[in-house]
Amino acid sequence: MIAMRRDTGYVLSVTQLNEYVNGLLRRDVLLQGLQVRGEVSGFKRHSSGHLYFSIKDAGALVRCVMFRQNAVSLSALPKDGEQVTVSGSVSLYVKDGQYQFYVTRLQREGRGDLYRRFLESKEALEAEGLFAQEHKQKLPLLPRCLGVITSPTGAAIQDILHIARRRFPRMNILLYPVRVQGEGAAEEITQGIRDMDRLGRADVLIIGRGGGSLEDLWAFNEECVARAIYACKIPTVSAVGHETDFSIADFVADLRAPTPSAAAELCVPEYARLKGEILGAEQSIRASAHNRLLGLKQELDALAASGAFSLPKHRIDLLRGEVERLQTFMQGCAKGELLGAYGSLEGLCARLEEMNPRRVLQRGYAMVKLPQGYVGSARDLRQGAHAQLILQDGQADILIERVEETGEYGSSKEERTHI
Repeated sequence: MIAMRRDTGYVLSVTQLNEYVNGLLRRDVLLQGLQVRGEVSGFKRHSSGHLYFSIKDAGALVRCVMFRQNAVSLSALPKDGEQVTVSGSVSLYVKDGQYQFYVTRLQREGRGDLYRRFLESKEALEAEGLFAQEHKQKLPLLPRCLGVITSPTGAAIQDILHIARRRFPRMNILLYPVRVQGEGAAEEITQGIRDMDRLGRADVLIIGRGGGSLEDLWAFNEECVARAIYACKIPTVSAVGHETDFSIADFVADLRAPTPSAAAELCVPEYARLKGEILGAEQSIRASAHNRLLGLKQELDALAASGAFSLPKHRIDLLRGEVERLQTFMQGCAKGELLGAYGSLEGLCARLEEMNPRRVLQRGYAMVKLPQGYVGSARDLRQGAHAQLILQDGQADILIERVEETGEYGSSKEERTHI
């Protein structure tokens, strides 16, 4: 070890310090060939084949790594919540200064306490019908507003925003910020679900967070959260952790998404795809309508040219000729009748004209008219009465001085004198 001597002691670099501590741990025989029992938490399998996880009990937690050459001997990979006994040694990872337990052998012993609580709660809620398929709601095809209940500073909201804006740039997104782990997180998530349901502004809700250990995700296993999701009238999507993580919220929600990004893809349609489908549907409808009309026109033309329509047409032409003939005949009859009636009318008019009193006046006669009408007999006259004398070309007022009645042939019968 190279160090600079000062009055206050040695000055070490960070690497030197970590390497020194790592050497102490490796030389301590009590920390080599250990066996430790605990509950698996935060299990991850790297693409290299190495296994990374922690084991914990009620009071503490230690990080573990099991390299691929040791992991290949496992018949099955451990799961979060399982109780295991690991064998190996303690060492310090120099780069980050954290000590780790390097596992060479792993023995599974059953379920841990936290995982047991998870299964017990799941079985009880399932028995009540909170997971029933008939209670599930369908997600809206095109939501007007996407509601999100998660931490405002976590990676989950950033993933959701990125996916939603890419798929539908003008999508309305309403965030209800909550804590997603630790004390009070379950109560905040529950209140967020109830408030969003009461407001009714969102058409679909995403409830979730990024990945973590079983205890990190525990808020989404609480009964109060499950019941709030079950009572929510808005369709809900649970997006808790990674694809391999499962929570009670996943089973109660209307749909489970493996990740928050996948939840955004499930809830938000692609604008470009929808627009293309609408334009395609419009063109298809136009083409279908055009083809249908063209087909109907061809059918009508074929029917019009068929024998079934030619016979009625011939019959109609014959009847039309008969109608025209009858019309001509009726017109001739009507004309003859009118001419005869016109001749009779002229004869009657001539006779009427002969009987016109004015023609008599032209022969030198006159008519006497009293106020009550024309005089036809001498008996209608009274001495001293005023009358009018109607002549051919005028009239004159006269005074009746004497009235003399004559017989049928002009002989005097009576003379009446009026005083």
